[in-house]
Amino acid sequence: MSTETIEDQRTIADRVNKILPTILKFVNSKPITAIKEGFMLTMPLTIIGSIFLLIAFVPIDGYNEFMARIFGAEWSVPLFQVVGATFDILALVGAFGIAFTYVKYEGHNGVNAGILSIVSMLIVMNAFVVAPDGVTHITGVIPKTFLGGKGMIAAIIIGLSVGWIYSAVLNKNWVIKLPDSVPEGVSNAFRSLIPGFIIILLAFLTYIFFDVAFNKTFIETIYTAVQTPLQSMSDSFYGAVGIALLISLLWWCGVHGPVIVMGIMGPIVQANALHNQSLINAGDLLVAGENAKIVTNQFVDQFITVGGSGLTFGLVCCMVLFARSAQYKQLGKLSFIPGVFNINEPVIFATPIIFNPIMLVPFILAPVASAVMVYSAINFGWVQPFTAIQVPWTTPMVLSGFIVGGWGAAILQICVFLMTLFVYFPFFKYQDRLALSEESK
Repeated sequence: MSTETIEDQRTIADRVNKILPTILKFVNSKPITAIKEGFMLTMPLTIIGSIFLLIAFVPIDGYNEFMARIFGAEWSVPLFQVVGATFDILALVGAFGIAFTYVKYEGHNGVNAGILSIVSMLIVMNAFVVAPDGVTHITGVIPKTFLGGKGMIAAIIIGLSVGWIYSAVLNKNWVIKLPDSVPEGVSNAFRSLIPGFIIILLAFLTYIFFDVAFNKTFIETIYTAVQTPLQSMSDSFYGAVGIALLISLLWWCGVHGPVIVMGIMGPIVQANALHNQSLINAGDLLVAGENAKIVTNQFVDQFITVGGSGLTFGLVCCMVLFARSAQYKQLGKLSFIPGVFNINEPVIFATPIIFNPIMLVPFILAPVASAVMVYSAINFGWVQPFTAIQVPWTTPMVLSGFIVGGWGAAILQICVFLMTLFVYFPFFKYQDRLALSEESK
């Protein structure tokens, strides 16, 4: 790398370092950390639930009729028992995880806070469902409507509130203390009585307030006033482009973009996917721009960060195919297998891409162009909107596309990959020439 390029990188790094502490302070704050790590608890449920959901909706013509002939017309009912017990309670699990994580980082046992968060969420929602006649209330049930996708933002608010209140009460030492001879489990239970009573009392008052003031529950109000506008914003063309741009820009600045952006936007785009799945479950057809959401977690995972943030697998293939310098020939070989499984830290740090002005443009342009391509393909009906089916993030492209969206999505991934080759090639060739000139000295 030339001396001028190194100096440019140092200048840019100095400028970025002036604002980076503010960004990192926000990113590493307890609320943001609690949201990111709290919703990580839902990952096993979404992956396992996706397996059963995929079995119910294998994208092969005639599959449903074939299964019905073998197992009967109701063959998919047991599968949806699993789907309902995983996807339909993601907000409830998220509320537990957020409160648990927040309290854990305050230095206390977070399990009791997580349980109180679940209880609080159940208190502020209805305890009945409306019968088909639209009048009769069937009581003694827990409606799942707002425990899944529709309850994501409410879960964040409840989880953070419970975590903060629980920690504040313990930090002030407002607890019932028992003698040291009392078993630890009993002692911990009594320590939670005062914060638990305060939290449940506030949830009780919240339910009454929203019922009297708005004739709706807290969760219904949050869904209407906050979550629906956020989902619409995230599902717009500019929302898709903004997510792609921020992920790459933060990585280029040395901050893990997907962790930050999806730690905040993850619950929203997951709610978009669950919305689409609810339409499929109801027997409706997904129509982008009408009833279906376009920007889902699959949109991000399988098209914005597939092959690694910045879609750097295209850069790795440029290294493997066209590198002349020993540095990039070797880096391409070492990065190829990890890149197949969407791991790109080797190429990000060894190229390097961070603070590298040469690689800034393709690192941002490739995912932004992918967002435009995929959004357009779904919006024009060339590819179906995604449902709740998910795959582990290490699933290779084409395979991951086929699983979440059939052949249309798999072919679209190939098109995106070819685009990244063209985007990265001229910038890589310039970087390769610089490395080659340094090696020849």
